[in-house]
Amino acid sequence: MRLDACAHVETEDTYSSEETVDQQPVHLRVMDTADLDTPRNCERYLNWAHAFLVVYSVDSRQSFEGSSSYLELLALHAKETQRNYPALLLGNKLDMAQYRQVTEAEGAALAGRFGCLFFEVSACLDFEHVQHVFHEAVREARRELEKSSPARPLFISEERALPHQAPLTARHGLASCTFNTLSTVSLKEMPTVAQAKLVTVKSSRAQSKRKAPTLTLLKGFKIF
Repeated sequence: MRLDACAHVETEDTYSSEETVDQQPVHLRVMDTADLDTPRNCERYLNWAHAFLVVYSVDSRQSFEGSSSYLELLALHAKETQRNYPALLLGNKLDMAQYRQVTEAEGAALAGRFGCLFFEVSACLDFEHVQHVFHEAVREARRELEKSSPARPLFISEERALPHQAPLTARHGLASCTFNTLSTVSLKEMPTVAQAKLVTVKSSRAQSKRKAPTLTLLKGFKIF
């Protein structure tokens, strides 16, 4: 996920992490954008990211309304480019639920309106749930990439002698080869390390005021 406010680049942070999601390695890059109530100059994120995390604070009605603007922008971009960009809507600061201004039902309804996943989390207190959200974002991005990507190359993993096979003659400048060394073959996907680029979009006050625990969480998630 990635959104870009070019006029506020100095307030953005990009993190990288080597993760394993569903037993598959992935190089995860996350852009944490500036805190804005409405989208501004977002073209750079839209062209960079594989998926988007739109974050509001459950104790701020204003940030929730701002998140709707970002989701509308993503829907418009998807329509214009005829591509599906996975988005996840996150209600942050669940640890401040006693000051809640946005109900869980309202968050779920907004996510349903735009067809995206919805979670409520506490970036300060619940590392495992936050990690689960990022892994879900990777899964969503993978699904979309698999739809648009060609088949991965295959390789032969087992060789045995097989007599009496004629050589294959060279054509179009390719060297001739024989298949007299193969009997049983197992075709597997060529192992590759996938890359996923994510953007988190936060409306004003969506981030917890407790900065130190948030930084600790990011380190625990191996985002450096």
